[in-house]
Amino acid sequence: MNNRKILQNKFYLYLTEFFSGVSVMAVELGASRLLAPYFSSSQIVWTIIIGTIMIAMALGNLWGGRSADKNPDPDRLYKRILLAAVWIAAIPLAGKYVILGISGLLVVTVSTNLLIYAAFLSCMAIFVFPLFLLGTVTPSLVKYTVESLDDNGKTVGALGAANTIGSILGTFVPTFVTIPAVGTSITFLIFSGILLVIGLVYFISGRRGGKACAISLVLFLLCSIFGHTSSFAFWEKDLSYEGESVYNYLQVKKWDDRTVLSTNVLFGVQSVKMNRDGLTGMYYDYALAAPVMADLSHRKDARVLILGNGTGTYATQCKTYFPDATVEGVEIDEQITHLASEYFDLPEQVSVTTYDGRAFLQAVDTQYDVILVDAYQDITIPFQMSSVEFFSLVRDHLKPDGVMVVNMNLHADGEGSINQALTDTVSQVFDTVYTADVPNTTNRELFAANGIDLAVALETNLARQTDQDLQAMMDAVVQGLTRPTAGGHVMTDDRAPVEMLGMRTLDTYIGAELARYRQLFREEGLSGLLREMNV
Repeated sequence: MNNRKILQNKFYLYLTEFFSGVSVMAVELGASRLLAPYFSSSQIVWTIIIGTIMIAMALGNLWGGRSADKNPDPDRLYKRILLAAVWIAAIPLAGKYVILGISGLLVVTVSTNLLIYAAFLSCMAIFVFPLFLLGTVTPSLVKYTVESLDDNGKTVGALGAANTIGSILGTFVPTFVTIPAVGTSITFLIFSGILLVIGLVYFISGRRGGKACAISLVLFLLCSIFGHTSSFAFWEKDLSYEGESVYNYLQVKKWDDRTVLSTNVLFGVQSVKMNRDGLTGMYYDYALAAPVMADLSHRKDARVLILGNGTGTYATQCKTYFPDATVEGVEIDEQITHLASEYFDLPEQVSVTTYDGRAFLQAVDTQYDVILVDAYQDITIPFQMSSVEFFSLVRDHLKPDGVMVVNMNLHADGEGSINQALTDTVSQVFDTVYTADVPNTTNRELFAANGIDLAVALETNLARQTDQDLQAMMDAVVQGLTRPTAGGHVMTDDRAPVEMLGMRTLDTYIGAELARYRQLFREEGLSGLLREMNV
């Protein structure tokens, strides 16, 4: 092995192992935030990320060990570290284009599981190579640090500890410090810069490798200059807000008639505020049937709880049409609540608790007349808020004649649908369940109660409403109410595959939407597709 002065006391080798562990975990967490705006942050996407990274690391371990045995030159390892640093620095600049390019190709070639394939191929294209290179670090360092069989266990253990401690740091710092403070793009650049410094110090201390160092430094600076922006929706030119919180990528856009919040740039809108007073024409209006069913207009001390308050559109509607009711919300993402006040005119009378919805119910003993469950993690309801145990908790926090309403997106029926499973689960807890599809949307509202017929209650209390617009809307809800037949797809805390069910339903919707584009591509090729998309 070539002796290098900087490596003689082995401290630098342990430092290299430590920061390699830091960077691997930082890149893994950065990968989840890079992919989430396009493919969601579901367990499915996390599985793809972890699996892909483990494949890359395993291959790197194998190749790195063989390479170190054949040519035990530390220069080769530190050049790989420089290359990994530059690649990671380029991810904020090029990653989003790679994701959209792969997604665009799959749109015209894949009919099912589009999001899964797109997420997997994007992860492979962007992250496998640099993590393969970092996977070569540990076996190479073992080769350079082990001098005899007498203390090889101690040496390998110390290297493993350095890597593990680094991984711990690389897990907490991005999540709680860098991503909320400076965003995903700069997080990639920070940890890429750490790897770059490790490589540069090694070569500069030995006064060699000048060309590799210069090229790496120039490329890193270029990536930092042009790739530091945190804009995931780079084609959007007039966003009112774009940023990141601990939980989400967030985007606010104002249109002529509405202001919208999105946590995903490829599909879906999480919250909408119409830029006019009155009803919204969306699911919030249908969900107002719950307080009518509970006769909030004629109750004293009426209370409404919203689990998944978002930007507060439903809370605003409740205060508009039932001004005497106390309305409170629960929202896990504090930044969304800040946006609700800044861009969506959340009434000051609505108190919002920053907490998980289920944990909030477990922490309080208040009973409510109406509870809206509208908590979504991108495309699916969080599994802990979809089980028999959760809906039993909601029931226990309702007054005897209280009403629960659940907003179910991606309405679909039949075996394997997420909404069928939710309906079956709720029917295990409540003896009266009705659903109503919201016209011209993908939303379905589910109403549930015990001991009262909600359809009769809605019709009876409807006549007592004084607002004509609300009366007309409730007439439409009455016409759309359906009493579903409960089945056996009951979800529990132990088994609630909401992400697989939700992804399957979403895949059906995407397939139907993209069928026209696939047909156009087959008939007219890429030029016809670009013309249709006004590109």
